[in-house]
Amino acid sequence: MRVLICDDLSPKAMEVFGEYGIVPEICLGMDEDTLVQKAADADALVVRSATRITRRVIEAAGQLKVVGRAGVGVDNVDCAAATESGVVVMNTPTGNTTTTGELAIALLVSLARHIPRADREVRAGIWKKKALTGSQLTGKTFGVVGLGRIGRVVAERGVGLAMNVVAYDPYFSSADSSPVPGVKLVQLEELLAISDFVTLHVPLMDATRGLMSKERIASMKPGARLINAARGGLVDEVAVAEALDSGHLAGAAFDVLSEEPPPADHPLVGRDDVVLTPHIGASSTEAQVQVALDIANQIARFLLEGRADNAINAPAVSAGDLAFLGPYLNLAERMGSYLAQRCKGPVRKLEVTFLGELEGRDVRAVSLALMAGALSHGTDSGVNFVNAPALAEERGLRLLEGHESDAGAYQSQIKVRASTQGGEESYLVAGTVFGKRPRFVRVDDLHLDFPPEGHVLVTSHDDVPGVVGRMGTLLGESGVNIRRIEMGKARRNRDDQKAGAVGYLAIDADPGSELLARIADLDFMREVSLVRLGEATPVSGDRS
Repeated sequence: MRVLICDDLSPKAMEVFGEYGIVPEICLGMDEDTLVQKAADADALVVRSATRITRRVIEAAGQLKVVGRAGVGVDNVDCAAATESGVVVMNTPTGNTTTTGELAIALLVSLARHIPRADREVRAGIWKKKALTGSQLTGKTFGVVGLGRIGRVVAERGVGLAMNVVAYDPYFSSADSSPVPGVKLVQLEELLAISDFVTLHVPLMDATRGLMSKERIASMKPGARLINAARGGLVDEVAVAEALDSGHLAGAAFDVLSEEPPPADHPLVGRDDVVLTPHIGASSTEAQVQVALDIANQIARFLLEGRADNAINAPAVSAGDLAFLGPYLNLAERMGSYLAQRCKGPVRKLEVTFLGELEGRDVRAVSLALMAGALSHGTDSGVNFVNAPALAEERGLRLLEGHESDAGAYQSQIKVRASTQGGEESYLVAGTVFGKRPRFVRVDDLHLDFPPEGHVLVTSHDDVPGVVGRMGTLLGESGVNIRRIEMGKARRNRDDQKAGAVGYLAIDADPGSELLARIADLDFMREVSLVRLGEATPVSGDRS
């Protein structure tokens, strides 16, 4: 077994590999060309956050079986390419949870009491206390955005500091009971309006990129302070600097930035009202040792025993089954993600039917992929095949399976219906695999051939001429290209007074909320939403 360690890892990992009879090869600081050469005959690649495992690397590594990430986020690994090639991607989701949560609290205290600035001034021979008057934490409102593992740690610590802790998570409504005692669930808009301190604990994906936009920063409580120890790219950093200049924000703290390290002219560098740390959320001795031990044990067990602990894209299945099922795992994950975005409320039931060649297979892995896709929005560490069943139970999601031998015109097909509480909303999607690429072949009553990837505009509109032309004009004027279009009649309900139609437009960029609103305002538009690899952004345009 050839294990290639691509990033700096605690020496304790080597001891673990040695206990399994594996001697890893350590190659640090490789660019993509070098990694492509080195990975050609590797069975396993081990990374932290520095090395990127791209599609090119995966396709060049003909013997590759597993990629291990010593940490939580896997945004530096092309998981879709790995799944298509039957390569397992695994992470270590619990090793640095406490450490990262504690750093957010450290940034909170540093902001409230101007500790970094005070230290700098004393070292420079300045002893002026008046300018360093801070803010007491007790009784202040602490807004936690995201209640995954790390978010819950932070919320619990906030309660311990006698703060008034409120939280937003898209999987919990304000009417739900909070998973953290003493924490009140609210909507994001309310959280931003009432919080003295706001801390982010969500993953970086299309739906969360730029989550704290200029508009959302402007909606924060005057004098509030913002903390980001989650992922760079969640915050409009220029807008933060402008809000600090205007006095709307009193301070900000970042452990992560959109560009790391930041350029010298970055708008937040050099400011006394900003605390910056160099992405050290997981950088405690205990956390680094733990994630190294975890990933070494997981990779060794997978290579020698076929056991895939904390697999992001596959449970422990045989290599033969994984080679066949890999593309279907990718398809099922996208089906679950699509359906979760189409439903305005949380999905409570998934009814999946496996047809054709899938009927006689062990498809538990595909069901897990479907479930993970439906649950994957709004968590701070992602959903994988290990935690998906527990999260589904926690969130009241049921999965029902069925099997049929006849797949119609296809060798294999997956059909899924998603429903919200009481069946108030219900959507259906069917898909198959052409080559290794997923395809949607039916959405509700519309039969189509649509690749589920990138950004997709889903429309409900009057069945009148000029729909595509007028939408295309608005998109074109904003520099957004349409890659593919599918149109058809809409299913009619009893309230419809005139015929309706539906559309699916694959576009090459995120149109942004302003352009979506303009499309929603077209006189024929009933509703339009943007489906991404992350969450949907519904825009009301109901004229039915």
